[in-house]
Amino acid sequence: MADKTGNSSAIVFRAVGVTLRDSVYSQIAWAIAALGVSHLWRGTISPMQFTYLPTGAKIYFRGLDNPAKLKSIKPQKGNFRFCWFEEFSELAGPNFLRNVMQSIQRGGDSFTVFRSFNPPISRINWANAFISEPDEQAVTLLTNYTQVPPEWLGESFLREAERLRTINPTAYLHEYMGEPTGTGGEVFQSLEVREITSAEINQMGYIYQGLDFGFAVDPACFIRLSYDRKKDTIYFLDEIYKLGMSNKQLADTIKEKGYHQTGRPGQFSVLFDGYAGPEKTVVTCDCAEPKSIADLRDNGIKAIPCHKEPGCVSYRVKWLQHRKIVIDPARTPNAYREFVAYSYDTDKDGNILSRLPDKDNHTIDAAAYALDRLIYRRGVSA
Repeated sequence: MADKTGNSSAIVFRAVGVTLRDSVYSQIAWAIAALGVSHLWRGTISPMQFTYLPTGAKIYFRGLDNPAKLKSIKPQKGNFRFCWFEEFSELAGPNFLRNVMQSIQRGGDSFTVFRSFNPPISRINWANAFISEPDEQAVTLLTNYTQVPPEWLGESFLREAERLRTINPTAYLHEYMGEPTGTGGEVFQSLEVREITSAEINQMGYIYQGLDFGFAVDPACFIRLSYDRKKDTIYFLDEIYKLGMSNKQLADTIKEKGYHQTGRPGQFSVLFDGYAGPEKTVVTCDCAEPKSIADLRDNGIKAIPCHKEPGCVSYRVKWLQHRKIVIDPARTPNAYREFVAYSYDTDKDGNILSRLPDKDNHTIDAAAYALDRLIYRRGVSA
């Protein structure tokens, strides 16, 4: 550390606390010894940290099993200047990352973050998407086994790498070269993950809303989106996603957001294909729950049932697949999580099947209900 006052410390994170000692703590202990500076450092296990003896600066280690505990974390002296996320892709996503950073990035004039991980196989995994976003202050380095001395790896490792390169080039590119090759099983491969600005939303004319009911086991899921027909693009604008919500609570939350009425600048309610009218905003719901639809109507929501027929789940998903989908993880974190992760079922040998899984798809169902009248080109049914 360049700071000779001891006011700048570092913190090292992993998703699971019990993995710290045998990974990052051991790696730093090895590095200290390899650099020949063991006499300048003191390491302890409880608490887990290294102390730079000349200044008292410390390297702290924390698991992110319970990020709420990080709100009060502070070095004994000065501020954090360095932060290292090991196995960065194991974190829960960009919202989770922001919460962690807000807890530690206080004070000081400079702050450096290191993020190390093996790229997940899916190209649209959140961590792969995160490092691909433009950032003038960031430097991204892709390393692989060919860049280290062969004697570090051994003949057995190198022989297996060459064998896999010959028999399965795609697996070799991911496992040994660190390239996200995709599984081939992602259902939605036309996702664009980025910020959707308020200025953009104010220019969107056609707004659609859908609702997938839930309560104890599955969450209630309300989705608000816009569809640009000229660009064939769906934009996810907002969501309500929560367990244990009664129909009245759900209706109240929709009304609190103002989504039950028109008159909001730049927004219109769409009643059917090609018509934007001055009616209350429609919420298209799962038709399997007529009592819940009646509850919403009694509480001031213009709720209508969706259309269902044999094979409709596959048909709706195929319709969505043929459109570009823009998701802002800050606005709709659960839609982001479900759409990115939704993959076809596999058999016991890992072969991809054509079957769609019926789990972790609440936002997908709600989005399909929202666009029901476009998918089936049907008129209004009250």
